[in-house]
Amino acid sequence: MELLNQIETIFQLVVQYGILLMECVGVIILLFTAVKSIWGIMKRDKNVRLTLAKGIALSLEFKLGGEVLRTVIVREWSELAILGAVIVLRGALTFLIHWEIKTEEASLK
Repeated sequence: MELLNQIETIFQLVVQYGILLMECVGVIILLFTAVKSIWGIMKRDKNVRLTLAKGIALSLEFKLGGEVLRTVIVREWSELAILGAVIVLRGALTFLIHWEIKTEEASLK
């Protein structure tokens, strides 16, 4: 029984560090994209909206990956319901941003 508790503890740590890694990568991508977009605005780049939308979409996908990992360590139904709502909202945002990217790419052609 002790061995199972140790394995579970190690598994939870690995998942928690994985969540932290995914969330941090998402934040770093978003900050990098924001700085790049601000620079693009100053240079009057026509593609700045597209660049920003792509960066936000990629960032959201990493954040969504972190939320999916979080489902592995959820213990209660109320936590799972909240997590499900967050996943649905982030998924909807990602879908809308991808739609905006396609629209923006079509308008640039």
